[in-house]
Amino acid sequence: MSGISDAIYNVFGDYGDIGVMIGVFLIFLIDALIFPALPEVFFILGFDYNPTITYGVGLILMAVIAELVGIFSLYYIVKHIRIPSRISKIVEKYTDFLFVNDEKIFLVNRIAPMIPFAGAFIALVDRWDPKKCAVYIVIGCVLKYGIILLATNFFYEYFGGNTALKITIVFVLIIIAISMVASYMKKKKAGLEQ
Repeated sequence: MSGISDAIYNVFGDYGDIGVMIGVFLIFLIDALIFPALPEVFFILGFDYNPTITYGVGLILMAVIAELVGIFSLYYIVKHIRIPSRISKIVEKYTDFLFVNDEKIFLVNRIAPMIPFAGAFIALVDRWDPKKCAVYIVIGCVLKYGIILLATNFFYEYFGGNTALKITIVFVLIIIAISMVASYMKKKKAGLEQ
């Protein structure tokens, strides 16, 4: 784990706290806009750079801003390109199968990822209000990363630096694995996975 954190610190750490925050922002932006990038792990690595609650709150703010910028950039792109109606129908059918199929799915998505490329889905599902989606995205982001921040802070106080980092990363990877399994089982139950 220290190899990853050292690489991040080498790129962004020279610029201090702001540099690491920018690095976390970019990871969250990439995750929301292009491909899954395990932002939870990078959030923890960012917190490891300056393990204080104040800095952690700044990281949560960066995560929220980056997710909104990434998701709504993708939303804008999808809204302004020609998408075949067949794809829109597939997206509508997919969301109709979900247990929660309105904007609240973005809260559930924090626990069991069901909606990849959220911006594209928001653009293609006509019944969703983008403003409501943004509210649920912000609430979900603050809750998820707030809990991760509190757990990480607890581990730092109880175990100390390097051990706390390793325990927290393992903790988050287990949560990600459980989320992926829950998502797969939910999709399979709904007949979305073969």
